[in-house]
Amino acid sequence: MRVIGHLADESNARVFADYLYVQGIENQLDHHKDDGWAIWILDEDKIESASGLLAGFRINPADPIYRAKAKNAAQLRAEEENDKAAYNKKLRNRRHLFRPLTPYSFGPLTFVLIFISGVVFVLSKFGGDRAPIMSLFITDFTTGVDWTLPEIRHGEIWRLFTPIFIHFSVMHIFFNMLWLRDLGSMIESRQSLLQLAILVLVISACSNAAQFYVGHGGPSFGGMSGVVYGLLGYVWIRGKFDPASGLFLHSYTVTMMIIWFFACLSGILGPIANTAHAAGLVIGMAWGYLSSLRYR
Repeated sequence: MRVIGHLADESNARVFADYLYVQGIENQLDHHKDDGWAIWILDEDKIESASGLLAGFRINPADPIYRAKAKNAAQLRAEEENDKAAYNKKLRNRRHLFRPLTPYSFGPLTFVLIFISGVVFVLSKFGGDRAPIMSLFITDFTTGVDWTLPEIRHGEIWRLFTPIFIHFSVMHIFFNMLWLRDLGSMIESRQSLLQLAILVLVISACSNAAQFYVGHGGPSFGGMSGVVYGLLGYVWIRGKFDPASGLFLHSYTVTMMIIWFFACLSGILGPIANTAHAAGLVIGMAWGYLSSLRYR
């Protein structure tokens, strides 16, 4: 979803929006006090063609072809609504399963990540018994620590990622899942499920490896917080340098998370995987900045 430009006149903006719709280009209008009416294109693949149509419209907005085509928009929308109603009678729409808990709908991948974390938390007897979930730690440390990660070298690749599902207390899992729900759903809604999946895989692998080799406490760590800080850094920086991405964090939210980061680092909150936090945050910020360059 991206802004392709602005039109000062509301009437012209609505005519052009209807014209785009008839051309099969889904769009939205958003009024800005200073710039007029912003034209958002929902499908990233159609941004180039929509931009070309906007350039032509600006040259001659009074061309009768635009209003003639725009008249068909109301009929097309009505037909689309009828099709949706018929479909919903046969199959439950995804929105019934993932009702909006935030301004963004509850993303399916975000839901799956939270569900797995909850199952693992129950299997571990709410963080008190590590034996049933030992295969999820980065390495088996029951007979000592082998820093060469023999399990991963012998094919148990999942161990590089699965520590993110391990939590040791109710507060630990509650706050991680709360942040994951908001940040993950935002990325799924504004970008894609695939984008979130790639972010989670890369950030989890890097932050877990950093915690194991650089952090203190050995391999008995776990938690989604490294990923959460990575998603925070990505959304924060991507939204800052590419506002049209639709990603945004209020400065108060960023400040609060940074304060929490240093509170954890100080040690007053007990043993925490601070290296995973730091690695996740740095990777997310770098990713957000680099991915914004193509749109600047």
